Amino acid sequence: MTITDLARDTSAWLSGELESVFAKEQQEDITVKAAMYSLNAGGKRIRPLMMRLTALMTGCTDSKMEDVLYYAATLEMIHTYSLIHDDLPAMDNDDLRRGKPTCHKVYGEGIATLAGDLLLNTACERLFKAALKEPGYLYASYFMCKNAGLEGMVGGQSIDLDSEGKTIDLDLLYELQRKKTGALIESAVVTPYYLINELNELQANTDKTACLLRKLAEHIGLSFQIRDDILDVESDPSVLGKNTGKDLRDSKATFVTLLGEDGAKDRLSEEIASAKTVLSELGKMGYDTDGYNVLVDYLEKRDS
Repeated sequence: MTITDLARDTSAWLSGELESVFAKEQQEDITVKAAMYSLNAGGKRIRPLMMRLTALMTGCTDSKMEDVLYYAATLEMIHTYSLIHDDLPAMDNDDLRRGKPTCHKVYGEGIATLAGDLLLNTACERLFKAALKEPGYLYASYFMCKNAGLEGMVGGQSIDLDSEGKTIDLDLLYELQRKKTGALIESAVVTPYYLINELNELQANTDKTACLLRKLAEHIGLSFQIRDDILDVESDPSVLGKNTGKDLRDSKATFVTLLGEDGAKDRLSEEIASAKTVLSELGKMGYDTDGYNVLVDYLEKRDS
């Protein structure tokens, strides 16, 4: 099993559900077209990949796997909305994403803003609909929304923007990245387990497997971000699929600017080792962690 195999299988699993998130009669609307342009732009689909891995690892039935797929597409919508808004001139002002012109470069800033709004709003509609159909999914839906908000991604983005041009310490940088990048990764890693077992908040916070999955998500999230910071310095836009050097351009605090390249690489190795330790614990509980070990190895060395 390779990361290419996992990515291919995830793409095949996910593509049909992504195509159906908007009704056929809605698809001629310009904002829907802009939303679908970004949603179908490709990318690594890391978050759906992790949702599929967790589901398979923890014994998901076929009927539950359909629901995991539904939530995976919903999470990808939330992630894509954040990318559209991140790329806007008022935010990171990027013109390249996943090797293609960013949404606002193709459709204009106004429609791009609406496209992001539409993806988030539709994702929330889908989560409410799932919880209405299966009340046992209520906490999973709440958890995903919370991780997209001030306690998660939005909160991290807020710290990020407020910190531009300022000196911040490593503790605040960790908080920023745990929220901005880590929160949606936590949703990806843990949500399938919540769905399979229909956990409530108390159960989610005490269940041993859930606790280990959250630890795994934290280390994966930090590994992903640290590697991203390194690639912003070392990679080429043609390989990375987006502009490089923007952290320095925007005077952003990163693991590279605070620790230096060698220090960031050392910290990445520490997070990878910690993720492997958690996977070892899950393996001792009888879970097949081969897929996650492939993913973690990839995250340490990825070049895009």
